[in-house]
Amino acid sequence: MMRGTADPTPRGLTVFFPAYNDSGTIASMVIAAVQTASRLTPNFEVLVINDGSSDATAEVADELARLYPQVRVVHHERNRGYGGALRSGFSSATKDFIFYTDGDAQYDPREMARLWERMGDGVDLVNGYKISRSDPLHRILIGRIYHHTVKALFRLRVRDVDCDFRLLRRSIFDRVSLEKSSGVI
Repeated sequence: MMRGTADPTPRGLTVFFPAYNDSGTIASMVIAAVQTASRLTPNFEVLVINDGSSDATAEVADELARLYPQVRVVHHERNRGYGGALRSGFSSATKDFIFYTDGDAQYDPREMARLWERMGDGVDLVNGYKISRSDPLHRILIGRIYHHTVKALFRLRVRDVDCDFRLLRRSIFDRVSLEKSSGVI
């Protein structure tokens, strides 16, 4: 780039959804993501990672890709597990920033704009957090134990280590290699 000239390409954003049997929710998630991403940058794509779903997720995702040129679908013949779906999403992303959340509508993809606002120079990851959990008491307790254990072991400064609502720089994967296929990824 020449000195004194602005980079003509706006920041690029990949949004992806790991989806397993999410036929009832994936359409609303993708549509909200397309609408939100288009307000953030004209340089975006939305991916659905269909992780071997046995319901109509594949058909719904393919129809979304037909209707929206920014949408692509990656199909797994068989379920590879949550980590496998995440690895496919990260490796299929083509933009410099990657946002992901699950396709089951636990989170509102329109709130990715709040993460986007906080992604400044020198920031590699912005992590969301769940305000309230609708889980049974035993899951809440297990979640809290898990959160504090992981936070202490890895010296993480995040409010919710188990919240799958994240915006990351793709360059993170130049330094980090993901290997697990399970949810412990």
